[in-house]
Amino acid sequence: EDFATALLRYYQSFGYGDIASFKAFRWDAKLQRLIGIRHFEAMEMDDIIGYAHQKEQLIDNTEAFVQRKPANNVLLVGARGTGKSSAVKALANVYYSRGLRILQLTKPQLSHLPDIMDALRYFASKRFIIFLDDLSFEESDAEYKYLKSAIEGGVESRPENVLIYATSNRRHLIREKFSDKRELDDELHVNDTVQEKLSLVARFGVTIYFGAPDKREFQNIVKVLAERYHVTIPEDELLLEANKWELQHGGLSGRTATQFINHLLGTKEE
Repeated sequence: EDFATALLRYYQSFGYGDIASFKAFRWDAKLQRLIGIRHFEAMEMDDIIGYAHQKEQLIDNTEAFVQRKPANNVLLVGARGTGKSSAVKALANVYYSRGLRILQLTKPQLSHLPDIMDALRYFASKRFIIFLDDLSFEESDAEYKYLKSAIEGGVESRPENVLIYATSNRRHLIREKFSDKRELDDELHVNDTVQEKLSLVARFGVTIYFGAPDKREFQNIVKVLAERYHVTIPEDELLLEANKWELQHGGLSGRTATQFINHLLGTKEE
């Protein structure tokens, strides 16, 4: 009896099979089940240089979720290459031992959200973050209505062990064009149309903004990465080459700084 009790407590805490072994999953619509990702790119929070306040917001919300306290769905929005996706992936490393798992979905899979939510409800000992990376919608897309309903407003409630974290380069998620302003002139109820476009973002309880670094912040990222990977180039020369690199390779961002350091490491003489 004691052995059975101990065994039940173990499985209640850690689960079994894939759910105990993998940090991240994808959804197989045909099999209607989670598939473990063997080579998940699990980052560390320290890999994201700067953005201390943004990381603190993300960790605070996730910490509450893991502790089974009230927590919010999160939208991470901002410039490309600033570490939004990496920050969410890093949570898998931080909280894996405490039962957190990441489930990455693609936009076409949003139509399966009711089935996915139902499946996750049965893994009550685990906490799941449904991760939607680089999310954006055209006005004609139907998927954003599935997401709205899943977050809040559907007939069936969202499982208490599930949150949705999404990243996007668009603050309002839905693409907006100058021609939309002309169309609004013909709208009878303009405010209703505007509110419909903003309603999805409003259902994320926390919005975290990752702005592009300025020149000084970019140079600091380069210096930290150079020290971390033992790049022994005089600082003046390092920053000069970094400035040349960013002008030709996508501008100021943490991603550009990382690519620059990788370039130096790849061309360094033995």
